[in-house]
Amino acid sequence: MNGTEDPQAQPVVRLDSVSRVYGGSKNRVTALDNVSISLERGTFTAVMGPSGSGKSTFLHCAAGLDHPTSGAVHLDGVDLAGLREKRLTKFRRERIGFVFQAFNLLPALSVVDNVTLPLRLAGTRPKKQFVDEILEQVGLSGKRRSRPGELSGGQQQRVAIARALVTRPAVLFGDEPTGALDTRTAADVLTLLRQSVDVAGQTLVMVTHDPVAAAYADRVLFLADGRLNGALDRPTVEQVTEQMRMLGTWGDPLAIRETGLGVRR
Repeated sequence: MNGTEDPQAQPVVRLDSVSRVYGGSKNRVTALDNVSISLERGTFTAVMGPSGSGKSTFLHCAAGLDHPTSGAVHLDGVDLAGLREKRLTKFRRERIGFVFQAFNLLPALSVVDNVTLPLRLAGTRPKKQFVDEILEQVGLSGKRRSRPGELSGGQQQRVAIARALVTRPAVLFGDEPTGALDTRTAADVLTLLRQSVDVAGQTLVMVTHDPVAAAYADRVLFLADGRLNGALDRPTVEQVTEQMRMLGTWGDPLAIRETGLGVRR
């Protein structure tokens, strides 16, 4: 394949039989094991599982930060395997947004300069009206000239979210984006992420360990031992908590059936 399909006719993220294996024959570790999933545009998906379940590897492969050992990843209608490294880097910069637990802001730059940095690195002149709209969307219109050290943790994460949104990405990937925040601030950030989906039609994929955070999503995917082991649509905190508690029994097919969760392998 040359790497292009009609992006509007395809799920925005699609993994087909993706596996990721690390190490050699003596220390082989299968981080992802034959994972197939499609994520639709304009949806909020949370990915959960115990430590070592493959959550971060799932995110890295889906976002083109890591290469699957086997299988295919399509993002915004593009087969990532068909892109050489330089073109893949450009594609990630233009079509994918990232928000991490660490805010990763440049302390010497103002809010507006941090937000527009991806555009300027790409040689694109930021459009003031659009930048103003993004700052308004994340509630930072009055902090344009502030530096990160003058902001609270929640405000810094809002800057990071604005920076991720300013390129109009096809998908926004979050890796524990509220992990460093207190409960109230985390709720504010999650509400902002939820609104980016509901109001702006953004597609969001978030790895989290927090059932409260996961309950903001349209759907929660559960990973265990590198495999998809179920999903919850329109999740509640209680449902997510219960499924996380049951992960230890999910090696038993009967336990999986009794949860009533659909599993796609």
